[in-house]
Amino acid sequence: MSTITKPADSPVNILVAEDSPTQAQRLHHILAQQGYRVTIAANGRQAFESAQRHKPTLIISDVVMPEMDGYELCRRVKSDPGLADIPVILVTTLSDPQDVIRGLECRADNFILKPFDERYLLSRVQFVLLNREVRQSEQTGMGVEIFFNGHKHFITADRLQILNLLLSTYEAAIERNKELSLARDDLHRLNSRLEAANTELESFSYSISHDLRAPLRAIDGFSSILLKDYSPQMPPEAQLLLNNVRTGAQQMGQLIDDLLRLSRLCWQPLSKRPVNISTHVHEVLEELRNKQADRRMELQVGELPDCVGDPALLRQVLVNLLSNAFKFTRQREKAMIEVGCRQQRGENVYFVRDNGAGFDAQHAAKLFGVFQRFHPADGFEGTGVGLSIVQRIIQRHGGRIWAEAEVDKGATFYFTLSQESPKGR
Repeated sequence: MSTITKPADSPVNILVAEDSPTQAQRLHHILAQQGYRVTIAANGRQAFESAQRHKPTLIISDVVMPEMDGYELCRRVKSDPGLADIPVILVTTLSDPQDVIRGLECRADNFILKPFDERYLLSRVQFVLLNREVRQSEQTGMGVEIFFNGHKHFITADRLQILNLLLSTYEAAIERNKELSLARDDLHRLNSRLEAANTELESFSYSISHDLRAPLRAIDGFSSILLKDYSPQMPPEAQLLLNNVRTGAQQMGQLIDDLLRLSRLCWQPLSKRPVNISTHVHEVLEELRNKQADRRMELQVGELPDCVGDPALLRQVLVNLLSNAFKFTRQREKAMIEVGCRQQRGENVYFVRDNGAGFDAQHAAKLFGVFQRFHPADGFEGTGVGLSIVQRIIQRHGGRIWAEAEVDKGATFYFTLSQESPKGR
């Protein structure tokens, strides 16, 4: 590592004001290893008296100390004509913005933030000492000698100012690297926790699948047997109640399936490859159309560019959106459903439009929440999870989804995908 240091024949005397013996010993050890002469004072009063007697090259002072704190020590040093040119570095946590203001008011030359490492401390010390040399060289019109990479250089004041700026930038880079290192460690820990959470979620999903669906199948099955074998002996009201039981069990089973599908989207890996959206749209429309062949419908499919994504998940997006379009146009004499794509700000925006029941656009922000329903269940079946699944899939593909609608005038759902270009088709 390249460093800028004072020449060996220019002794630097550093006075450290620190009431913590442990911290004082650590500072003494770090500075003495670099050849600095270090004097320790247990509080601000002792430090000021020592400075008057010996006039050190630099003072490093903790802020919080008994008898006289670091701010008062700095203020007295800067107010004393015989000491005013001695640079003072304050050691502080800067937990309160007022700490900075107080430090500037007492004319501190620099700050060292707690907690600090050795390189950070030494870079601050070197920076302040070089600034002191600059001031002295400006007064004499001469330059200073420094050691850089083991070689002696004579540097004029203007060039030394440039070196000071470079040293300050280097110091900032060290701090930034330290922050990045801590961030990487945090990310590693979070990834480990995420893997553990995914494993737990998968186990939980299996439990839901087995422990909840089994009783529902039993309820539905026994209700079906009762209706088949004993319906002649049952009054109509009893038959209606049993049918309601079966419907409720089936709806609950579908809800559990949807929730499991939604939870799997959190940890299920994507298998991305080129996808022909147009082919998937025509296949889904044909499947839905065959199930409702008696309806009057006008289906339009525009030009749909290929994309890159997980084919199975993107097909689920189309199934959910198109199924909704079929469902909410059921009460129209003639349903009109359009699938297309348009260019917007350099990206493909796919859309599914219908002339169905629509919804109040004021509530569009809630549309993709789990269990959100804007229409009565007796009019339009569903669990309220389908659009949440669509949103999760689109987000995992790096895209966005939104909707526009009016009550009783239909709805349009738009979605984008990441900008990866399909290849190999």
